[in-house]
Amino acid sequence: MVVYIIITLIVALIVVGVWVNAVQQHKEKQNAERRLELTKQKKVIEETEEVLMNSANIPMSKALYTVLYQRIYAALVIMAELSPTSKEIKNRLVEAKNRIENSNSQDTNADRVSLPDNEKQVIALLQGVKKLRSIVRSEHSKGKMDTQVFLNEDKRLEKMQLQVNIDSQLKRGKAARSANMLGSARQYFEKALAVINSLNFSDEYIVSRKNELEDLLSEIMSELKATNANDAKKKLDDEKDDLDELFAPKKKW
Repeated sequence: MVVYIIITLIVALIVVGVWVNAVQQHKEKQNAERRLELTKQKKVIEETEEVLMNSANIPMSKALYTVLYQRIYAALVIMAELSPTSKEIKNRLVEAKNRIENSNSQDTNADRVSLPDNEKQVIALLQGVKKLRSIVRSEHSKGKMDTQVFLNEDKRLEKMQLQVNIDSQLKRGKAARSANMLGSARQYFEKALAVINSLNFSDEYIVSRKNELEDLLSEIMSELKATNANDAKKKLDDEKDDLDELFAPKKKW
C-alpha cells in the first residue's frame, strides 16, 4: 500500500512537473511573441516619424499627414494592448490622436520639391520620397487608405521622384559644363532627356525641362564641334611646323 502511494505521488509529481514546465514554456513563448510584436510596432513608428521629419523637404498633403499619423496611432494601439500598464504608451496614444485631429491644418499646397545643394542631401531626399511612396502603398494594401486618395498621392509622389531625378542630372550637367567637361555634361543631359522621353505622360514641368535639355544639348554639340575644329587646326598647324622645319634650308656654319 505504501509502495502504491509512493508510486502515485511520484507520478503526480511528474505530471505536475510536466504541466508546470509546459505552462512556463507557453508563457515564455507568449513573452517572446509579445516582445517581437512590440519591436515590430516600434519600428513602424520610428520609420513613420523619420518620414515626417523629412516633411520639411518633401511637400505633403493633408491626406498624407493623416495617413502617417493614423499609422503611428494604429501601432501604438497594438503596443498599448501588449503593454496595458505602460503610461508612456498611453500618453503617446493621446498625442497621436491629437495629431490626427490637427492634421487638417497641415498642408504645403505644393507639388514641386526644392533640390538641395549637397549631393548627399539629394540622395537622402530621393530615398525619403521612395520610402513615403512605399508606406502609402502598404497602407492602401491594408485597406487603410481610400483608393482614389491613394492613386492621387502615389501619382504625385511619382512625379516628385521624377523631378528630383531629372533636376539632379540637370544640375550635375551644368556643373560639368562650367568645369569645361563637355563630354560628361552631355552624358548627364542625355540621361535626363532619356528619362523624359520614356514617360507616357506630360505636363508643364516635363515640357519645360525637355525644351531646356534639348537646347543645352544643342549648345554642347556646337561647343564640341568648335573644340574639335580648333584641335584639328592646332594639330594641322603643328604638323605644318614640323614639315617646315624638316624641309627648311640647312644653315652653313
